[in-house]
Amino acid sequence: QVQLVESGGGSVQAGDSLRLSCTTSGGRFSYAMGWFRRAPGKEREFVAAISWNGGMTFYANSVKGRFTFSRDNAKNTAYLQMNSLKPEDTAVYYCAAKGGEHYYTNQYEYEYWGSGTQVTVSS
Repeated sequence: QVQLVESGGGSVQAGDSLRLSCTTSGGRFSYAMGWFRRAPGKEREFVAAISWNGGMTFYANSVKGRFTFSRDNAKNTAYLQMNSLKPEDTAVYYCAAKGGEHYYTNQYEYEYWGSGTQVTVSS
């Protein structure tokens, strides 16, 4: 059974940075991975995706240029570096994993999910 655990969330001011981590266990780490978020009162939305070897990444327009998705397969951990945070980035952030070589933006394709970590950005 594959498990994903997110960490690194918190409460920050607008303009600050946070780094989220997602550690997997219970399976191989050669998964494509994604970050999604759910803001209060909204549907869960795509944030960023990375291929299994980290060679390809893709970002939602709302975070492009501010967020960076990376991974360290030796540590079974993926990272979402979030810079220049805005109040509209406030959400619960989820990491997800699926088999496959590319990156995937459709949340319904993902097989495994973490329980989420809260990010709150105040103005």
